[in-house]
Amino acid sequence: MIAYLDTSVLLRVVLGQTNRLERWNAIATGVASGLVQVECLRTLDRLRLRGNLSGEELAYRREAVFRLLEEMEVVDVGGTVLSRSSQPLPTTLGTLDAIHLSTALLWREQTDVDLVMATHARALATAAKACGLEVIGT
Repeated sequence: MIAYLDTSVLLRVVLGQTNRLERWNAIATGVASGLVQVECLRTLDRLRLRGNLSGEELAYRREAVFRLLEEMEVVDVGGTVLSRSSQPLPTTLGTLDAIHLSTALLWREQTDVDLVMATHARALATAAKACGLEVIGT
């Protein structure tokens, strides 16, 4: 399966959470926005500052983020993605989720390859379904 992976999916894997994506091992190819690196690393830093991660744990989790990203196709957040993200969408969606959805839709259009949206974010899942994507993870 080819899946667009949003930050919520990657963070649950990186943090070793028990409620991670059930079909994680079925993903042959992962696609993500370059935004994922920023979101993951900012979240890890917040956890460290709140005392939820030690310096050693932070280093381990950051390394896990970089290893995952190396194995995926990461799409740059450029003008085309940002332009598409600012267009009207069929459901209410915040800025970052709009960038994720637009990235997935543009990747599908440019490659002519189907992919599923993997997310634990309910609003993103709803918008992805409204745009014709199969969704896993919610």
